[in-house]
Amino acid sequence: MYGRNPHSTAQIGGHPIHPMLIPFPIACLVGAFVTDLIYLNTGDRGFATASHWLIGFGIGTGLLAAVFGMIDYMGDDRIRRMGTAIQHMIANVSVIVISIINFAVRLGDPGDVGSLGVYLSGVVVLILLYSGWLGGELVYRHRVAVQETPDKFSGYEDKGASERSPSERSSGEGGSGERGA
Repeated sequence: MYGRNPHSTAQIGGHPIHPMLIPFPIACLVGAFVTDLIYLNTGDRGFATASHWLIGFGIGTGLLAAVFGMIDYMGDDRIRRMGTAIQHMIANVSVIVISIINFAVRLGDPGDVGSLGVYLSGVVVLILLYSGWLGGELVYRHRVAVQETPDKFSGYEDKGASERSPSERSSGEGGSGERGA
């Protein structure tokens, strides 16, 4: 299904699960940083409580995404040989560990944001930016889980690159011949 590309072993209907899950911990952990900043500026304890909940959900959904990321990592030797993949994994594990510490710091008082919490949330956001960049490298540069050939899930009928004639490959044409129409 993936041609020569490294493939995702954890998928539903031909769609890799890991990239379907990662928006949830990202939204939660970035949201925690935003609500930390709002709390520090307004003093409204509701925002401190929201941060605590967001961090908790970010940890839970991050661990779930990590399970499927690990399945993909272990499922294809070509992925394991990529330095970018291990850097991506280390960055994400760091995010979860720092977030667990951040969650624990707030257990006694969710309003205990100003001392250490906001700094931990900020560091998590910076690491997420780096990890997201690495994830993009894996997909767009190394083509991890990028489907080259049609299958029963693809919804299109295009000739795979290996089935195209040399002239079609050089001109970028192929498939139905309807491009540019």
